[in-house]
Amino acid sequence: MRNQTRVGEFILLGITDVQGLQHFCFITFLLLYLTCLLGNGAIVTVVICEPRLHTPMYFFLGNLSCLDIFYSTVTVPKMLTGFLFGPQPISLGECLAQLHFFHFLGSTEAVLLATMAYDRYVAICNPLHYALVMSPRTCLLLAGASWSTGFVYAMMHSVMTSQLSFCAHNHIHHFFCDIKPLLNLACSNTSLNMSLLNIVTPTIALGSFTLTVLSYLYIISFLVQKVRSQEGRWKPFSTCASHLTIVALLYIPVLFNYAQPSSGSSLDRDVPVSFLYSAVTPALNPLIYTLRNQEVTCALKKMLWRKLFPEGK
Repeated sequence: MRNQTRVGEFILLGITDVQGLQHFCFITFLLLYLTCLLGNGAIVTVVICEPRLHTPMYFFLGNLSCLDIFYSTVTVPKMLTGFLFGPQPISLGECLAQLHFFHFLGSTEAVLLATMAYDRYVAICNPLHYALVMSPRTCLLLAGASWSTGFVYAMMHSVMTSQLSFCAHNHIHHFFCDIKPLLNLACSNTSLNMSLLNIVTPTIALGSFTLTVLSYLYIISFLVQKVRSQEGRWKPFSTCASHLTIVALLYIPVLFNYAQPSSGSSLDRDVPVSFLYSAVTPALNPLIYTLRNQEVTCALKKMLWRKLFPEGK
């Protein structure tokens, strides 16, 4: 018979136990994490401090940067500790908290990207009504809806996972507490959890992805048909290219991991894919926006100049 002693602690085995590779991974992911914190922190600061960036697009960009800071912080510090000190113990409560915030922030970002795509659609395809449609109240409602959707979705996962019994084996072959590895360790019925994972998760991801793609298809169609000058097309195309890059970096690995039925054989593949949206994407987002967005670049330079030379004009 299976040992029914309840597990109160798990062991995160991390990515690799090869010492040389652990040191390399530690330096790589530490640099990515610092890039995420500094880059996204700079964007949040400049969006708050620069009056000309107090527009709907930059309001949502500020939300995205806040999300990326928290999202990366949920998993990366524990992963870095694992690279230095080996497999990491984590209590059941901490594990559920990590699971909750990871899915809360991740699903919020998916919905927020769809909101940002809608904002660009209104700005480019219906500019005369943009100020009316994307009013401050509407922006707050859309941002609030994004955060609320993520919170409710994550709460469903964390509550249902907390009802499971875990016994005997407590080693998690991952660098954080994700749904699939935890369900594989459960010794109680996981059918409802699997339904939530295999139906609700892809629905949110695919729904947000579809809205995002449709918005950009309308934008591209509008620019090709209505805007004749190359100069008039360049700025909208440049802005949309930044957004589409971020969309691809988030949605493709997420759909690869969660839009197909869970199985034990998929866990080894899920770990490297999880790197992309938990550590790499949050670090690349600010670089993509600052390198491709002149307004953000100029505002950052202006803010730095004021900090370095406060008495200069």
